[in-house]
Amino acid sequence: MDFFNEIWETITRNRSRSLLTGFGVFWGMMMLLLLVGMGNSLVDGIRYQLEGVATNSCIVGANDTGKAYKGLQKGRSWDIRNGDIPYLEREVTAASTIAYVRFIGSWEKNTHRGDKVGTYNLLGVSENLQQALCTPLQYGRFINSKDVEQQRKVCVIGEQTYRDLFPEGGDITGQCITVSGIQFRVVGVQKRSEAKFWLGGDTNEQIKIPVTTAQQTYGGNDVIHMLFGVAKQGEQAATMLTQIKDVLRRRHTIAPDDDRAFWGQDLGAEFRAVDMLIIGLTILVWFIGLGTLLSGAIGVSNIMLVTIRERTKEIGIRRALGASPASIVGQILAESIFLTALSGALGIVAGVGILQAVSPLLAGNEMFSQGTQVSFSVAIGGLLILIIIGLLAGLLPAKRALAIKPIEALNEE
Repeated sequence: MDFFNEIWETITRNRSRSLLTGFGVFWGMMMLLLLVGMGNSLVDGIRYQLEGVATNSCIVGANDTGKAYKGLQKGRSWDIRNGDIPYLEREVTAASTIAYVRFIGSWEKNTHRGDKVGTYNLLGVSENLQQALCTPLQYGRFINSKDVEQQRKVCVIGEQTYRDLFPEGGDITGQCITVSGIQFRVVGVQKRSEAKFWLGGDTNEQIKIPVTTAQQTYGGNDVIHMLFGVAKQGEQAATMLTQIKDVLRRRHTIAPDDDRAFWGQDLGAEFRAVDMLIIGLTILVWFIGLGTLLSGAIGVSNIMLVTIRERTKEIGIRRALGASPASIVGQILAESIFLTALSGALGIVAGVGILQAVSPLLAGNEMFSQGTQVSFSVAIGGLLILIIIGLLAGLLPAKRALAIKPIEALNEE
């Protein structure tokens, strides 16, 4: 007990100096918590917006050709068609699945269910699009191969479509909605998604029907507007995208070097770029935070050196009375760790409190939609870092205390 009383007495001997020194550590830890909390929230927000899309994937569609080839003129229009799919599935060896989409669009009040009316994006999809988009279902099932083969009039609706047309809630699979005078039976309801990947509009306000039904009902023969490929494990999306284009070039007589004939994107590269951004952001946050905390620790070390200078005579008397070097060093280190840990703990409390207060204010911001919080492990890790920093901050003052000779200290005025 005397040991801790001595530590407290030493620290409170010059309160203003101790407060100013502790404030540096307090501020450093608070800023570290705020940076980590906001940084983690930003990272979570980025990842949340990318949910619902296979990371190692690509999209591709048809554009007018950019070069003349084999007697065919430049600027020729062409389309991806149902007949291309078997060739793509056989020859694109880097793909685990190739889904396809027919965009139909939306028009004012195109959907009815009783007295409920709404405007929603309609698109035809293949049965394997669910595998590509990774979007979970709230009720029922997704479009299956039988729906596509038999051109069934069934649909999967988005979460907002479900809320608007079926406000009573519950499992509504088997019930019907009417789109442009044509009745479709609901076989599935997708869970809400915040993904910003564009696929014919907001996925929460979509109605998906079998691609063959879309082609038959809304015209356009067997035209496909977009392919969505997912690469096999160990394969790159860029390789898959190249193979898809090569197959389509051969099928539609397109020049081997005519990239203008396609629109598309290597989503795998986009996801890798986001991952690098997240890694860089995390490193920057911790670098700035730990740098701020280190500056506070340097302040603790400096103030302990000043304290040692003021306590030269006291330390000399203790050495003369037989105090061991270990006890002198232990006392100095304990004072440094106590001041650092106490200030840092208060910084953690302040940082967490500010994050909790700010979190509701940022709830409407899509980039911080997951809230601004730090994990318990980060707080505990911060305390451990503080103890280590406090220990290191006290080493130099402790070494200075050990260098004091009793006879010189007793003569100190």
